[in-house]
Amino acid sequence: MTIYWILTVLIAALPVAELRGAIPLAVFVWNISPLTAFFLAVIGNFLIVIPLLWFWHFAVHRLAKRYHFVHRCKEWMFDRTHRRHGGKFELLKEFALFFLVAIPLPFTGAWTGTVAAYLFGVPFWRAVLWIGLGIIFAGILVGVGVGLFV
Repeated sequence: MTIYWILTVLIAALPVAELRGAIPLAVFVWNISPLTAFFLAVIGNFLIVIPLLWFWHFAVHRLAKRYHFVHRCKEWMFDRTHRRHGGKFELLKEFALFFLVAIPLPFTGAWTGTVAAYLFGVPFWRAVLWIGLGIIFAGILVGVGVGLFV
């Protein structure tokens, strides 16, 4: 195991880059095989899911109990999100979460998926499952894309 393996896992855990940035970086810059880069990036991207889901639930809830301003912001965000997107999201809650994570575009991915799961009240373990499946699918798409250029 090299330092580049660890860096691939760490970059995959970062917001914005996630595995969409980690796989190409690992393959093209650090010469890691595409399959190894895929597994490292999926592991790194998934490592952050459970702590983030926990953070959104407990930290925001605790801050909202303590500070009235945070409570008002939280309520406004929940109301606005449900009013604008609730109907579409409620119909296919888990699939929408999967596609939000699986489509390798900027600002979609595991971090955004955990926020969406929190805002729409997806049960914890269902969110972990569907975000995890989305991460795997996104990794396959990025891995195939990278594999075309190797």
